[in-house]
Amino acid sequence: MNYIIMDLEWNNTYCKKKKGFMNEIIEVGAVKLSSDLKVVDTFSVFIKAQLGKKLHARVKELTNITNDDISTGTPFSQAMAKFRKWVGNEENIILTWGDTDIRVMIENFRYFNGISFIPFLSNYVNLQKYAQAFMNISKAEQIGLAAAAEKLGLSPERYTLHRALDDSRLTADLFKRIFNKQMLDSYTLVCDTSFYSKITFKPKAIVDINSPLIDKSKMKCLCDVCGASCERISDWRLTNQSFRAIFLCKKCKRKIRFTIRFKEYYDRIDIKSSSVPFIEKKEIKNIVAVESSGNSSEEQE
Repeated sequence: MNYIIMDLEWNNTYCKKKKGFMNEIIEVGAVKLSSDLKVVDTFSVFIKAQLGKKLHARVKELTNITNDDISTGTPFSQAMAKFRKWVGNEENIILTWGDTDIRVMIENFRYFNGISFIPFLSNYVNLQKYAQAFMNISKAEQIGLAAAAEKLGLSPERYTLHRALDDSRLTADLFKRIFNKQMLDSYTLVCDTSFYSKITFKPKAIVDINSPLIDKSKMKCLCDVCGASCERISDWRLTNQSFRAIFLCKKCKRKIRFTIRFKEYYDRIDIKSSSVPFIEKKEIKNIVAVESSGNSSEEQE
């Protein structure tokens, strides 16, 4: 079993064919580890830019990659053929820090090679997700590579960050410190049809209130003071991809603004809601007027 730690650098550029922007890969770096975590080999290649001939200023600043580097690089299809040969036929797991690199590589294979899969990807681990679980870090935190490395006693400044090969080296050193075969197996995904369906699915907010994906039982508001069920006294309005309505707690005689958002993911519907006291516009004006009056009195004193 080999472990292939891979990292990409890319340039966001406008694609006339797609009539939109896409992330064009400009560099691939990787480290190959043996089953006992010894470095077997490394891989590095610049990709010849075919869409964006010039790098964004921020990309140049972060990576120190130049326009000359991407103008004289290897075309994507040829570079991927070389990388596939380098990966080899031995059983392996490809690991990246977060799954964005995999999404970008799929996008590039689709555009340049006309296929919607990565030929050399058979088993995959999102190392960021694995590391956060290993280090007991909340999923919501989304810790970066450098921060995670520092927590594990590594010195990111020893590596040239935001360059594909050095990022791969840092990730490989981090991986060695948190390696647990049994735990890693539970985070290893087989790259079959369902894997590609899930990883390429784009989450989206549900903005049709009549959608069958919406659980109407969740669109109820409880008073945050007494816990009683409130009565809706306004129509639902769509605001910032969330549904919003005014509710009345008859027990407390309070109006509450209730907001709920439904977001569709590949395998679930994420629901977030919030409640805040509702203040009428005329009440806000009165509050402002009182505060202004108070300030004037203080100034006179």
